[in-house]
Amino acid sequence: MRNLRAWTAALAIAAVALGAFASTAAAVPAKFWGVVPQATPTFEQMQRLKRGGADSVRTPIGWSVVQVEKGGPFNWAGVDEVVKSASQAGLEVLPFLSGAPSWAVAVDKRFGSPMTLPVKTGIQRTSWSTFVHEAVLRYGPAGTFWQTNPSLAERPIRTWQIWNEQNFKYFVARPNPADYGKLLKLSNTAIKAVDPGAKLILGGMFATPAEALKNVKPPEAYFAGEFLDKMYKATPGVKALYNGIALHPYTGSYKNLPAKIEEVREVLTEHKDANKRLWITELGWSSGPPASDGSNSFAKGPAGQAQQLRGAFSLLERKQVQWKIDRVYWFSVDDAPGACNFCDGSGLFGPGFKPKKSWFEFVKFAGGTP
Repeated sequence: MRNLRAWTAALAIAAVALGAFASTAAAVPAKFWGVVPQATPTFEQMQRLKRGGADSVRTPIGWSVVQVEKGGPFNWAGVDEVVKSASQAGLEVLPFLSGAPSWAVAVDKRFGSPMTLPVKTGIQRTSWSTFVHEAVLRYGPAGTFWQTNPSLAERPIRTWQIWNEQNFKYFVARPNPADYGKLLKLSNTAIKAVDPGAKLILGGMFATPAEALKNVKPPEAYFAGEFLDKMYKATPGVKALYNGIALHPYTGSYKNLPAKIEEVREVLTEHKDANKRLWITELGWSSGPPASDGSNSFAKGPAGQAQQLRGAFSLLERKQVQWKIDRVYWFSVDDAPGACNFCDGSGLFGPGFKPKKSWFEFVKFAGGTP
């Protein structure tokens, strides 16, 4: 009996320990919690993300990377690596199709981004459509990637995100809502020609870039709500082209999230598209030391980063029905010095893939184990 009691007590202790991580996990839509790597994760790192409760990995498929030369072959090697390790680990992949090679669209040297979206000339439109079409042929249902990797459990990509922060100068130097509507039309046609059941999600819009307040022509940025409103007005029938919108509501404090999200939802309501689902495809803070002069409001220190994650995830989980949220992706998995003003500390893991306090908070919400 003493052994039985000891065994029962041990089980109870183990259950309490696991409960510490699963206790905050609540009822949310399937595949709700995602992450955005900055470097390509190894298979072992993908496995750890999956154990921690992550459902999905968001990754770029850059046109300028996979087709370097005009009319040249597509090199999918880098994308293959991500899709393979994610599939082996049981993670879904959410790709965002973005970028343009310099042979298709001139690069703005100030920002390092394409001058415009690839919709201005016949060559741009045809070349972009071909790129999108080929991506779906490779990674969609019965795609060539799955055919050449028969040992993998087939996890075809059925949801495609079109561009990234299309309202912000660092991803298109001259953001233009009408041009983006044209890009959606091209992308919808190319994707549905291969996979009629596929879904399209808008590129994640930076909620409130400060550059949107500058009085420059042409504009370098738009607030997400204004960009969305102008896209609707410039593109008749656009609501039928996509299944969800995406937002990157970066802010110094999670307490500012409601205003950023509700502004966008109001625009959807005004255009009689209130049922559209919302995807938060980037959200994060840095574990870097807070700036003494207040110049970087995203740097919170390790404990502050974890606190912001906890506050943001609690809010989004609580409001997910009201705000019609389908997904939340933390940016990022890892640190990448120099990539942006907080990317050097935005990771859930630091150098050597050492977990930060924020990783343990993520796991609590995602219902996994660290």
